[in-house]
Amino acid sequence: MPARHKSRQRALQVLFLCDQRNGSVEDAIAEFYNTLGTEEDDPQPLPSDEFMEALARGTSRRTKELDERIAAKASNWRIDRMPAVDRNILRLAVYEIQATPTPPAVVIDEALELAREFSGDESVAFINGVLDAVRRDFS
Repeated sequence: MPARHKSRQRALQVLFLCDQRNGSVEDAIAEFYNTLGTEEDDPQPLPSDEFMEALARGTSRRTKELDERIAAKASNWRIDRMPAVDRNILRLAVYEIQATPTPPAVVIDEALELAREFSGDESVAFINGVLDAVRRDFS
């Protein structure tokens, strides 16, 4: 599995934790490294993941702006009514499209892969539609 995809998975975990606990991104990152970032067969903590941390912090800082952009493209869906995983995949992807040099097509493909891993088929189609609409704003 490519390193960047793993970093996006980790960022999604951090953002989901922030969302569910309504806590700070710094606390969620620390919790990730202290608990979520270890494996049963290898209890050593993960080394620092700078890409994951940058994605999580940037997304967290811009949540309000990201939610407004997502809501504008998600017909008939309020952000707070979306499944938490989908909401955070969208936030993460929209942030990455806006704020990083990663090509939007790559970001969308990665977001769809996260949706396939952590959500359902309907979510994949929904996320694809919203992100494609967002991407057109940046073309």
